[in-house]
Amino acid sequence: MTVATGAELVARVRAGEELACARLMSLAERGDTRFGALHDGFFRDLGRARRFGITGPPGAGKSTLVEALALHWRRAGRTLGIVAVDPTSPFTGGALLGDRVRMGRLALDKGVFIRSMATRGVFGGLARATDDVADVLDLFGRDTLLVETVGVGQSEVDIARSADLTVVVLHPGGGDTIQAMKAGLMEVADLYLVNKADLPGLDRLVQQLQDILGLRDLPPDRHPPILTSCATDGLGVAELAAALDCLHAERAASGALAARRAENFERRVRRLVEGRLRHDVWEAEGLGALLAERISQGLPQPAHGLSDEILTLYRKRTPES
Repeated sequence: MTVATGAELVARVRAGEELACARLMSLAERGDTRFGALHDGFFRDLGRARRFGITGPPGAGKSTLVEALALHWRRAGRTLGIVAVDPTSPFTGGALLGDRVRMGRLALDKGVFIRSMATRGVFGGLARATDDVADVLDLFGRDTLLVETVGVGQSEVDIARSADLTVVVLHPGGGDTIQAMKAGLMEVADLYLVNKADLPGLDRLVQQLQDILGLRDLPPDRHPPILTSCATDGLGVAELAAALDCLHAERAASGALAARRAENFERRVRRLVEGRLRHDVWEAEGLGALLAERISQGLPQPAHGLSDEILTLYRKRTPES
């Protein structure tokens, strides 16, 4: 792709062309270095879209909820972008990427762009390019972005590092509260939603959440709201949408939203730097091959000593600034 072709692709995304949007996302997902240069060119145009993260344990009904939320906002005339992150098989490297099936009522709606992504083994419940794909949807002109993370439990807290607001979705009878405490999800929630409210145990789960919030060192007026829903029937969806819009407006007015986005940006840059350093150490400098060679010799030295040797070699090969 030449610079002119790249600029043309970005212009077509700005103009609302779906195929161009998908192609630009593919560059981001592949880790193509050309995406970084293009991103630098449209970075100043970003930040208009509201970004909401939807996370929680498996079986909580996140995809159904996302579909119901999107339908609600579409009736209000909003356009949406949905990034749905699916787990990658540790054996085949493949992923189901079945969100167009799970969100069938949105599949033909031109006002909703759904992008399914595979985690590709990345910890944190997010694919490496999730932030970049969300930026493309922002450039594409979507009003609201929903990022639904894979339900893998303990690594899902990373969603808070990409969203303006994070919704933690739980459901009665699944042991969700204890698992969420282990995963650290309770600390990242801006709002709790108990879905599948028609199941037994709703009141008990809500009480558990209130008890847990009571143990946190937060003023009562800063406790995240606890809402209930039955997304399959559309119950509670309008209330959730209104609560998210209200929270977003309040934080924008107070400056908290700008601070959150600045923190997210810092973490994002750190992740990018760390990723490039890993590539330099193991691939560009060939030290991954050295490590494999040493291991093939029958573990000739301890792990700490070998790691020190590899770092020393990397520093010697890297020109000093």
